[in-house]
Amino acid sequence: MKKKRIAVAMSGGVDSSVTAALLKGQGHDVVGVSMQVWRDTALHPGDVAGLCSSLAHFNDARRVAEHIGIPFVGVNFEHEFRELIIDEFVSEYFSGRTPNPCVRCNKLIKFDLLLAKAKELGADLLATGHYARVLPDEMDGWRLLKGLDPRKDQSYFLYALSREQLSSTLFPLGGMNKQEVRRLAAEFRLPVADKGESQEICFIADDDYVRFLETERGAGEPGDIVDRAGTVLGRHSGIYRYTVGQRRGLGIAHPHPLHVLGLDAAKNEVIVGARDQLFTAGLIASEMRWHMTPPLAPLGAVCKIRYRHQPVSCTVTPLPEGRAEITFAEYEKSVTPGQAVVLYDGDRVLGGGCIERALP
Repeated sequence: MKKKRIAVAMSGGVDSSVTAALLKGQGHDVVGVSMQVWRDTALHPGDVAGLCSSLAHFNDARRVAEHIGIPFVGVNFEHEFRELIIDEFVSEYFSGRTPNPCVRCNKLIKFDLLLAKAKELGADLLATGHYARVLPDEMDGWRLLKGLDPRKDQSYFLYALSREQLSSTLFPLGGMNKQEVRRLAAEFRLPVADKGESQEICFIADDDYVRFLETERGAGEPGDIVDRAGTVLGRHSGIYRYTVGQRRGLGIAHPHPLHVLGLDAAKNEVIVGARDQLFTAGLIASEMRWHMTPPLAPLGAVCKIRYRHQPVSCTVTPLPEGRAEITFAEYEKSVTPGQAVVLYDGDRVLGGGCIERALP
């Protein structure tokens, strides 16, 4: 690749640090950029640098930049992160949905606001440590592909990026596995070479999302736990405490194990039933983002309905207003409104959308 000025989104972790060191070693003009986006003051009242890029992570990123000899810039997106990510996250849970904040953050923060900042710094591209690949495509402009390491592939979280965003994006680790990245971190003698993996929801330090939601909005209204026939089986203390497929923590004495089948925010009810009632024929998705010419007729593909979901064969039927009906080849369980469904053809991402509801 021709030598370019590249901004690297640096979180202080191993992946982004190796990304910066690799590009620097290839002779590119590299600048490290770290975001300050959130402060979980309920747990860290004194940490003014935020949690997603806490003071420790921020300083780790700075130390790596100094070690490899590149300039380092910090940017503050706390206000935007609050409006675009946190408020939506809280609202979705209280509406009976289970959101995926990483998808939204990639689309609106990393590859929008941060990409714009990279352009302000004179960068041609924004590079990150994601395990995914982007290739030019004669038909559709840019092609988003899975990372080669199936255990680390993060294309699921990137499906909502536009073609314009992909055209200015670089994923240097997409062709590597984690072992290779760790080895490179040691070879580069990076100060974070032995650092552990980051947590899944970066802005909830203790992984206690119920505490986080109640800190943000207060305790929810109690209501009934019912079966599909409407029979009251117990009481709940807020529908945001539950998600589709959940079995533990229902507090119901019953002859057979019960699972959460759905959440009815309008009635403030948690609907439960037997495990076999979790299985469904398909789903309706909205806000579809296509990485191909949008289909006009049913399309065969494979899909993932959760990040760790094993992809399954499906048929995608386009619907009006940016929606789609996705029918599974075999019944799948725990279709969860608010999560993403992402469509693939082999390694290629065809598109994706937000799960609106399961089919009956």
